[in-house]
Amino acid sequence: MSKVGIIMGSDSDLPIMQQAIDILKSFDIETEVDIVSAHRTPEKLFDYAKNAHKRGISVIIAGAGGAAHLPGMVASMSPLPIIGVPVKSRNSIDGWDSVLSILQMPGGVPVATVALDGAQNAGILAAQIIGSSNKTILDKIVLYKENLKSKVIKASENIKDKL
Repeated sequence: MSKVGIIMGSDSDLPIMQQAIDILKSFDIETEVDIVSAHRTPEKLFDYAKNAHKRGISVIIAGAGGAAHLPGMVASMSPLPIIGVPVKSRNSIDGWDSVLSILQMPGGVPVATVALDGAQNAGILAAQIIGSSNKTILDKIVLYKENLKSKVIKASENIKDKL
């Protein structure tokens, strides 16, 4: 079974990154969660990025605030798809510094980037990547999307009843 690595720059990012953990668990996808700071533990970052695929990780979700170098640095060394989650941190410039740091990667070093604090979508995207080669996960994604559709249809019916 595929596994998703979820890393973040500090434990203050956990409330946001928990959204990715929770959605992946709902799809029965195993996660490996760790704190890996691009600026405070660069050796750990290098080891993680270079060896994650050897531990059965298929996709890495990297969340970071402020200068947000973690996703790009991991992408520069890992053969795996990287999904960056910009986190609005206390030292952030309304989150734009994080968004742009993750989004504006040079050619050859892609990082899929979700919205500011968008860890839930990062988890869904990781599941979709895994589902592209795993029918069990793909079927769960299809069901998830059908449930989203059903919720909107029900809300539409409910609002008409209230008018």
